[in-house]
Parts: sequence; C-alpha cells; structure tokens
Amino acid sequence: MLGPEVRLVLAVSLDGRLAPAHGGPAQLGGRGDRRALEEALCWADGCLIGGRTLRLHRTTCLIRDADLLGQRQRAGLPPQPMAVVVSRHGHFDPALPFFSQPLRRGLLLSGAAAAAGTPPGFGLHWPLEAWPQTLGQLQAAGLQRLVLLGGAHLAGQLLAAGVVQELQLTLCPQVLAGPHSWVPERAMPPVPTGWQLLEHRAIGDGELLLRYGSPTAPPSRPDPCESAC
Repeated sequence: MLGPEVRLVLAVSLDGRLAPAHGGPAQLGGRGDRRALEEALCWADGCLIGGRTLRLHRTTCLIRDADLLGQRQRAGLPPQPMAVVVSRHGHFDPALPFFSQPLRRGLLLSGAAAAAGTPPGFGLHWPLEAWPQTLGQLQAAGLQRLVLLGGAHLAGQLLAAGVVQELQLTLCPQVLAGPHSWVPERAMPPVPTGWQLLEHRAIGDGELLLRYGSPTAPPSRPDPCESAC
C-alpha cells in the first residue's frame, strides 16, 4: 500500500515563525485561514497532533461551517475527522476541553506505554514505530487522509521521514522573530526539493494561502467531500 496521504497545515508569519519569540499559543490566521483549515479537515479522515501542542492549546480544531459538515454527511463520513494525538506517555489532564469535543480520539504511544492499554479518554491507540510503519497502522484503521496540525517537532519528524505529500501554509502579514520556526533545524536531514505549487490565492486580511505538493508524492486520491457536492 502507498500509505495515507499526509497534508501539513499551518499558519506562519512572514519570517516563518509559528509563535511569538516568548513562546505560547500562536495567534496567527484570520477568517480566511480558518476556512482553509476547515476545508482541509473536511478532506481528512484524521488529524495528527503533538501531545505538547494539545496541552498548550487544550483543544483541537473542529469543522464548524455548515456547508462542509453537509459535504461530509453526503460522503458518508463522520462530522469530524478523528484526532490522533502523538505522545511519549499518554498522560493528559482529563479536564482538558479536548475530551469534551464531539469527535473520535486516538493515541500514538511510544515505548512501554503502548503496551499498557488505551488510556482514558481515547477510543483507540497504536504503538509509535518508524513513521512509514505507524502510518500503515493508521491506514489499516481506515485513515486514508491525514492532516498534520503540528507542533513543529512533530512536523519536522514527518518531513524528515519523507511521508508528507503536501504543504498547506497560510502566510500571515506579521513578523514575529524568535526561535519558533515551523521546521526545527536539528530534526532535519535532507528532504525533497522542488516542491510543486498546487494553489495560491489571497484569502483576506492580507493573508496568502500556499499549497505545495511533494515531488515524490504519488497522485492524490479522489476527495470524497468534492464527489459528494
């Protein structure tokens, strides 16, 4: 099998930063970016989230626009893609609003934690192995299209493993400076060059949506949401 399609979706500053120099949750992206994010979620069967990112933001993103929810319903898909959290130990505050959000929750666990059973709050869990094998497990569970929401460490891991087929970046009209780049340098061996521009459009508030395809990616599968329109 080719493995699931993986699309990295991020809003970044003009200087390629995810967060202010002092850290904390980023406040990037306006209404157009939110719509682009929800369109990506509509396309997806699941979204990958780093454990640290979840603890920082306390929730994950949901599809809210009625037309996108309708597209998923007509395609026979759940209203929301599954949230798949990547964690070393799986310990999360049960009071996180994430556990009250109306979606399915899965967990990728590394090491001995994977043998201890599914932690409370999650419906499924898988062992975290090398990324091609891990993604194969998710594909076998029916997750054919994955949106990667970050953080930067997780994004760097998957880029380094060569399993990201598409980049969807919202370029926001801010300069943040500081160390919080969306690609951590220490995690990056050589990666494919020559990414192919798939789409570029203004989305309001001075923001620009950019989509690039990997030069090594196989052809995309049909989008079930588009076929249901």
